[in-house]
Order: sequence, then C-alpha cells, then structure tokens
Amino acid sequence: MRRGLYEEDHEAFREVVQAFVKREVTPNQQRWDEEHLVGRQAWLAAGKQAIIGHLIPEQFGGAGITDFRFRCVVMEEFAKVCATSLSSGFGLQDDIAIPYIVDLATEEQAARWLPAMASGECIGAIAMTEPGAGSDLQGIRTTAVRDGDHWVLNGAKTFITNGIQSDLVIVVARTDSEAGAHGISLLVVERGMPGFSRGRKLDKIGLQAQDTAELFFDDVQVPATNLLGREGGGFVHLMERLPRELMSIAAMALASSRAALEWTVEYTTQRKAFGKPIAEFQNTAFELASLVTEVDVLEAYLDKAVLALNADELTAVDAAKAKLWATEVQHRVLDRCLQLFGGYGFMTEYPIARAYADARVQTIYGGTSEIMKTIIARDLTGLRA
Repeated sequence: MRRGLYEEDHEAFREVVQAFVKREVTPNQQRWDEEHLVGRQAWLAAGKQAIIGHLIPEQFGGAGITDFRFRCVVMEEFAKVCATSLSSGFGLQDDIAIPYIVDLATEEQAARWLPAMASGECIGAIAMTEPGAGSDLQGIRTTAVRDGDHWVLNGAKTFITNGIQSDLVIVVARTDSEAGAHGISLLVVERGMPGFSRGRKLDKIGLQAQDTAELFFDDVQVPATNLLGREGGGFVHLMERLPRELMSIAAMALASSRAALEWTVEYTTQRKAFGKPIAEFQNTAFELASLVTEVDVLEAYLDKAVLALNADELTAVDAAKAKLWATEVQHRVLDRCLQLFGGYGFMTEYPIARAYADARVQTIYGGTSEIMKTIIARDLTGLRA
C-alpha cells in the first residue's frame, strides 16, 4: 500500500483485480499477443467484476465512482504481470471514451451508450490522429458537413487504440472550415454505419495485444443526434478532459516502473556471478539505489496529482508535468533495469523485455514529451515557444 494514498476500499478492490488477473489475464496473454487482440471475453468479465466503467453513474449500470485511485489499482496490478496492452485498452475506455460521454452526452445518448460500456459489451475509441495531423489537432482534415438530420463524415484516422474492436468511436472532425479551433466538433460513429471501415491491425514494436488500427470514413451519414457536446466545441471539450488522459498515461508509467524495479531486485538478488549475487556488486547496488529513488520521488508527485484530480483541481499544466516526467522516468528505469538483466533482458520470455518495448510509445501518444514541454513553457513564460 502506498502511504497516504490508498485506503481500505482500494485494497479490497485490489483483491478483486488480482483475482481477475489470475483468472482472465495471465492464462490468455500469449494468445492475445499472437492474435494482436485482447479477446472480448476479457472485456465482458471486466464489466461483470466492475474492473471497468467506474465513472458511469449507477443508473446506467456503472459504479458511479470518480475516485481515480481505483483506476491506479487496476494499472498497478496489470503492470505486475506486464499486461500493458490490456491496461492501455481499458485505459482508453475508462479515462477517455467514457468520461467524454458521461460529461457531454444528452440523457438519451447516455442511456443508449453507457450501459453497454459498463458491461464491457461496447468498446469505445476516440479518433483524433490523422496520417497528416498528430499533435496539432487544428490541422485535422476529416470533415463533417450537415445535411438535414445527418452529418456527412469524410476522412481517415490512424493509430487508433481499440480501433479494430471498437463499437463506438468518438471522431474529431472539422464542421466549419472557416472557424479554426472553433470549427471542430465531436461525432459518435457506431459499428455498422455504412461508409465506416477499418484498415489493418497496425504492426508495432510494443503493445502486441493492443488492437491499433486505421479508420476510414467515406460519406458516413452520422445522425445529428450523435453530435457529442456543442457543435464547434470539440477543441474545448478535448482540452477540458486533458488532465485525466495525461494522468492515465503517467499512472501507467509509474506502475510499469515500479513493476520493473521489483522484477530487477528479485533477479539481481538471485542471479549469481563470480560466486555471489550480482546485487552485491557495487555497480548493481548503486543502480538499484538510484532507480528506487527515482521511482519513489515520481510516486510522491503523482500521488499529489491523483488527489488533485479527484478534487477537480489538477490543471492541464500540472498534468503535463506529470505525464512528461513519469514517462521519461519510465524510459530511464526500464532501460537500466533491462541492462541489469544482461542477455536475459533481451529475451521476450522475460517481462522486462516486453515492458521495455511497450514503454516506448509512452512519450509519444497522448501528446509527445515535446508537446508537454511546450504546454509547461507557455504557462511559465506567457510566451509561445
């Protein structure tokens, strides 16, 4: 238990998550990696055990829990078994897709979508990134033109988490070509809509079991009732929900770093060279001391940020600091941990190898480290870097 962060309810929930991991995750991880897809059974089981859908109000089948610490528990337990792909998919559902609908949906929309998301029957995704527009969302070219009681949607998105299995996709589209940032809206595209198609599962260097895909929209007629939030308010809606998205990535980075450190301590205290455990060599001991210090200091900042998020007081700037530092620390920690494993660290049968590959995207998605620095610098200086 992390001092000062978790309470009895969180630890009781941890036992539920641990049982879920033992029953539903570890027996299936190799198959998921081979298929580049987490089976829907895992989503349904997670729904039954309330592992997902915490934010969804009770009237729509969820737990109605806004306490982000429960999400941190899930990420920590998944990290211990290197279930990073599953953690990423669930994180997209719980920390991005569901919050948008909980916060912005009409009563009719919420009743239509949230119950199935709470049960794991409906998998959500958000489509922002395009082949020619990544961090600069104002550069998106996907368009939606109003035609009576529909929006006609055209464009392409890429690198979409849950892209293959998603039943509901929140699409960021330009609805007014002359309005700049104020001409962006959010439209919900549902599985089976004519003109909506998916490309191949994208091959990645990590997150092998996470389905990442290209999405295509060819004259998709999206009902006007599927507009999420305000017309033209999409950019503002995205920025308002940035703190939770960034904290999700930061918390995953911390969980991964802590797990890697624990694996490394265990390995170096058991592995022998020249007749003694390699942890007894000064270089190894000093590396472990440095690693645990970095992780402990990161944890202290993130614990404070989690509590601020719970109190709705975490700013986008402070969340950017959390995401920047956590993911950069994660890179350093996993790289040095893998080094301490020696040749075995390069073998994918060891979790440190898989975690190392999975971690590489952390400084890229959700906004690159460079974008995080830009957000922080602008706040600090009042100037546009």
